[in-house]
Amino acid sequence: MIIRVLLVDDQPLIRAGFRMFLAAEPDIEIVGEAGNGREAVRLARKCRADVVLMDIRMPEFDGIDATREIADSEDLAGVRILVLTTFENDENVVRALRAGASGFLGKNVEPAELLRAIRVVAAGEALLSPAATRGLVSQFLSHVQPDPLPAPEGLDRLTEREREVLVLVAHGLTNDEIGERLFLSPLTVKTHANRAMAKLGARDRAQLVVIAYQSGLVRAGDPGP
Repeated sequence: MIIRVLLVDDQPLIRAGFRMFLAAEPDIEIVGEAGNGREAVRLARKCRADVVLMDIRMPEFDGIDATREIADSEDLAGVRILVLTTFENDENVVRALRAGASGFLGKNVEPAELLRAIRVVAAGEALLSPAATRGLVSQFLSHVQPDPLPAPEGLDRLTEREREVLVLVAHGLTNDEIGERLFLSPLTVKTHANRAMAKLGARDRAQLVVIAYQSGLVRAGDPGP
């Protein structure tokens, strides 16, 4: 399968660097480049991108607004967004995750890690390890004013098992680790997580973690399970 990638950054040199090694991969095709968020939304639709590498801080229309617009567009439902940031502890990364990004990477990421991340996200999974996303989310949700997330009342519709899986996901456990703890297969864990995402209106695992913290189901500073 060819993964169609859109590069979004206001610095041409950074885009050129990413393009140079991504274009050499047989399963990746660079379908466009944008220097601001508004152009990113237009090209995501025009070029039918699978994955958008999205800078956060850009002029005119930043990466958070662009992420939100792409995530809210029904005709772009299959587009996955990887946020690129100079500072991985930037609170704007959390806002991007709330807006619908699948995860984040530092701009100093190793080429092999970026390639792996693109392929993982294109397959429909969350970008980073749950623990990495959890660390950022728990750090900032304690003092960043929350933005609304879709259907938080959906917590009431979760089964006991789905809620249990959600808590463990938010604490950073992988499907394998959750399966060992709950005596379930990793595939069954994934099924419960997917059902929780559907009921909560979460696009992927990264946003599921944000919802768990923002709803109060899991609190920053809670000890791990």
